[in-house]
Amino acid sequence: MPDVATAPAPTASTSVTVRPVASGSDRKRFIDFVYDHYADDPHFVPPLRMDQQKVLNPKKNPFFEHGQIQLFLAEDAQGKLVGRIAGIVNGMHLQKYDDATGFFGFFESIEDYGVAEALLDAAAGWLRDQGMQAVRGPANPTLNDTSGLLVDGFDREPSILMAYNKPYYEGFLLRYGFERAMTMFAYYVHKKYLDTAKLERGTEIVRRRNPGLTLRTMDMSRFMDEAMIAKDIYNEAWSENWGHVPMTDHEFEHLAKDLKQVIEPDLVYFLEMDGEPVAFSVTIPNLNQALKHVSGGRLFPLGLPTLLARAKLGGVYETRMPLLGVRKDYHGRGFDSLMVLETIQRGKAKGYEACEMSWVLESNKRLINALDAVGAVVDKTYALFEKRLDA
Repeated sequence: MPDVATAPAPTASTSVTVRPVASGSDRKRFIDFVYDHYADDPHFVPPLRMDQQKVLNPKKNPFFEHGQIQLFLAEDAQGKLVGRIAGIVNGMHLQKYDDATGFFGFFESIEDYGVAEALLDAAAGWLRDQGMQAVRGPANPTLNDTSGLLVDGFDREPSILMAYNKPYYEGFLLRYGFERAMTMFAYYVHKKYLDTAKLERGTEIVRRRNPGLTLRTMDMSRFMDEAMIAKDIYNEAWSENWGHVPMTDHEFEHLAKDLKQVIEPDLVYFLEMDGEPVAFSVTIPNLNQALKHVSGGRLFPLGLPTLLARAKLGGVYETRMPLLGVRKDYHGRGFDSLMVLETIQRGKAKGYEACEMSWVLESNKRLINALDAVGAVVDKTYALFEKRLDA
């Protein structure tokens, strides 16, 4: 499916013109804008340009097998770029929910509500043309990617694959008529403040009650087989969670190949009951601690040596757990707590001082209770917003 459907005509206001991306040079400007927009922000971590290009390339991102993305640029009267946005139709979301809900994403704007309004109008208009009746976001392009809006925690860098944005974006969305649909938390666990005694007692009870339960690390010699096991567990475990959309085989393979570059196998766990995988978790080094020193998101010619040097010299001392899932039949047995404890203990032994566990839906009370029990604190808050397109 092509990434650009029939493009609408340019949208204009007294101070800004919004037009669809229509060429390779437009796409380059769309990607480049974020680096200029955050140039003076000390907490912004520039994403790698090659990753941004891949996300938006229909030949490299399997999202386009079922979805569409229309990119828009906002320019002022002098032709200067002042914002960007994307309208997104997620075929897998529509297949599961049949709710005529589209998405917006890749949203950036200078601090001028008129610019933000024009961008949101353009995305909403395109989504209406695709038959959508509601819009949710930000999703870049799906909730399985770097998505959500940061609404609290602007005074520190985001963890790897987590969103970062200007503080005024939430106000712009609310003014436009969006309402918060879901709040998500990034929990932070530091070795100085760990209190694992209660969790250790709880996991001992879990092991006694489940004598066939074993924990193993990832077998990298069977990497893609292991990834597909994780996909099956993930799609089942999250199937009833708010907003969940199952990943296709190609999407999960795409994610797994990206993660393979940064995975530490002894921080990836599978729980098996009588030899059958029933749960998994993935924890990765927080490479943002090194990426923040890579100028402009470019690995070449100088960025790669800088990245490797920072990582090797102890510049990466935190981790992030982005994935955790337990099969439905085993919900409520404390298996997630067991993997959380294992991650904390092994990470500490490997020299990692802290771990971010994100994101956690505000409705996931079981996991929140487990994190509270070990002394984890909410470090950042994210949100997703939605709006009826007829409102």
